[in-house]
Amino acid sequence: MGRLARLWARPRPRLLSLRTTFAVSFAAVTAAVTVLVGVVSYTAAARLVRVDQESVFDQVVQDLRDEVSQHRMTPEDFSSSAPGHDLVRPARTDVQVLGPDGQVADPGRPGLPVTAADRTMAGASSAARIVEHKEVGVGSDVYRIATVSLGGGRGAVQVAQEFSDTEDLLRALQQRTLILMAAVVLAAGLFGSWLARRITRRLIVLTTAAEDVARTRRLGIEVPVTGYDEVGRLGRAFDRMLGRLAQSEEDQRRLVQDAGHELRTPLTSLRTNISLLRRIDELPPETREELVADLGQEARELTDLVNELVDLAAGQSDTEPPQRVDLADVAEEVAGVARRRSGREIVVHATGATTTDGRPAMLQRAISNLVENAAKFDREGTAPIEIAVSGLSVAGPVRVEVLDRGPGIADADLVRVFDRFYRAADARSLPGSGLGLSIVREVALSHGGAPFAYPREGGGTAIGFTVGGEPGMTVPAR
Repeated sequence: MGRLARLWARPRPRLLSLRTTFAVSFAAVTAAVTVLVGVVSYTAAARLVRVDQESVFDQVVQDLRDEVSQHRMTPEDFSSSAPGHDLVRPARTDVQVLGPDGQVADPGRPGLPVTAADRTMAGASSAARIVEHKEVGVGSDVYRIATVSLGGGRGAVQVAQEFSDTEDLLRALQQRTLILMAAVVLAAGLFGSWLARRITRRLIVLTTAAEDVARTRRLGIEVPVTGYDEVGRLGRAFDRMLGRLAQSEEDQRRLVQDAGHELRTPLTSLRTNISLLRRIDELPPETREELVADLGQEARELTDLVNELVDLAAGQSDTEPPQRVDLADVAEEVAGVARRRSGREIVVHATGATTTDGRPAMLQRAISNLVENAAKFDREGTAPIEIAVSGLSVAGPVRVEVLDRGPGIADADLVRVFDRFYRAADARSLPGSGLGLSIVREVALSHGGAPFAYPREGGGTAIGFTVGGEPGMTVPAR
């Protein structure tokens, strides 16, 4: 335990925020791309410059060889001081003329070193022979030198091209490329930080709202929602989720309050009758029988109320998997059970497509509640109770309604009959908890439909629900 506690108490590394991660990633990708482009561009540019300089030098040397091989040339023909000399001197090109003995007849600017091989070329009998020297240091500069013989032992001409200036130019280009890459990476980091801040700003707002909900447990916190991108969709989904949770919490609170209110009446009556049991020997036989009957009735009412509450809570859950359900078959099963219990005639009418997606047990409970409600309010009736199941199309909503010839429902009560524990004034003397129709409402809403109730032509009530339509849809009276 001590070791585990020490490991748990050890400070954990702080994780980078999403904003920092995004900014660093953006800068890293930009840096990699910039470095790759910079290196490739510099390498290509340097290669082109070097190849161009070498081609120019090679062309000068080749022109010199062609000239001395075609004409009998002397060192004086290439003297820089003599008018009309025969060699064109390109930029960064130096020319030095050697005499027959290999001595410098016309020095270059700067003077070029003369080696034994160069003196051999000066005394060569054949023209256009050549010897090359690469990367020859002259002072602080680097040259490439080619010595071409004039033939007949008349001397030679040295042509040199400076390469150090080209390398200096390339080094300057390299430095500027590095500075530009550093500036691009820095700008990318700043832009990435700004972009990350802009992108994550709404996520931070959502995170703050979620943390406030977790800390205060208040579901009514306003969630600012902007934009139509993924973050905006997340914000709207989070706002809807909080709304649903707040509504669920309010429903639970109201259910507990209403249940507590409804439970007080039978519990108070039970306590009163239980207190009378202590004096049951003093009571006359008729009073004893009434007392026992009242206790049984109150126990049954409590049992029915608890069962209704359990059914209501179960109706709000999604534990039962949805499947294809034929509501006409469900209505036939409910009608069969109701006939045996009440002895009433119950008729089922089915038209159109009555199959839909739903939870069979919940739908059976809703239809059963409607039939029991009709039988309770039409207790002395002789006309049959009708269950009508109809559907317009295979993909459309299915309508279930139960019709009776009872006393009907007042217009003022039609809008409230599906509220929990609501009982009309003329129904308060009848047994029941006031939860049956609220269960019908919950089942209808959970199946994408809505409950409805309206007076039946000729007397009585038509009350039912739809399944498979839009949640909260209104159903016109027939």
